[in-house]
Amino acid sequence: MPEPKNSSQDIEMNMTDHLSELRKRIIYSLLSFIVFFIAGFIYIREIYGFLEDDIPIQLSVTSPGEIVWIYFTLASIIALIGSLPMLCLQLWLFIKPALTPKEKKVSLAYIPAVFFLFIAGLAFGYTVFVQLILPFLLSLNDGMFNELFTVERYFRFVFRVTIPFALLFEIPIIVMFLTSLGLINPELLSKIRKYAYFVLIIIGTMISPPDFILQIVVAVPLILLYEVSIVLSRVVYRKKLKAHQEFMEDTDEQR
Repeated sequence: MPEPKNSSQDIEMNMTDHLSELRKRIIYSLLSFIVFFIAGFIYIREIYGFLEDDIPIQLSVTSPGEIVWIYFTLASIIALIGSLPMLCLQLWLFIKPALTPKEKKVSLAYIPAVFFLFIAGLAFGYTVFVQLILPFLLSLNDGMFNELFTVERYFRFVFRVTIPFALLFEIPIIVMFLTSLGLINPELLSKIRKYAYFVLIIIGTMISPPDFILQIVVAVPLILLYEVSIVLSRVVYRKKLKAHQEFMEDTDEQR
């Protein structure tokens, strides 16, 4: 009878420790977000000025609420970008005890990759918007209407284009991680390639205006990302098979 009681107590203590550790990781992540949010709020004029240099139009506000909105929105975007490495690090530290030494080393390398791919996605999406999408949309006017662009609607449109790119650029990392877990493999990715292309093209049409050339410009990088993901999946899969084979050989020798 005492054994189940002790076992129950151990499980309860184990769960409490996990929840305490999770709370600590969440607090560190939130503190990092708050620090970068404050920094973004302080330097909001410089950030807005940097973005405004790429805008060939004059933005307006129709209410004081839009000024507050742009302050909090840009500061939140800066905080999200700046705190992303800390968030990934805290997630890694939380699952670290369950990983093998080799898994710890490999998974730790994902953190800077996640950050740089997110930045690359934002930069690519913003470049596509400023250099291609916005000029195309402005060319449709051709003097027919008086142009009045508000800050809120303009930046909502910008974020609708750039944020999906930032998330889609994480596809290679996600594929590598799922391959290492054994949930997918390169053969499966190759088999569903045409369906993946179809989905990516649909996403491209949703992000870009209804212009065939622009939709190709948006869809092609997404397709290339998928192909890169297949290559990286093969690399991870081969290493996983090799490690498994070495483990089996060592087991046979011990027998």
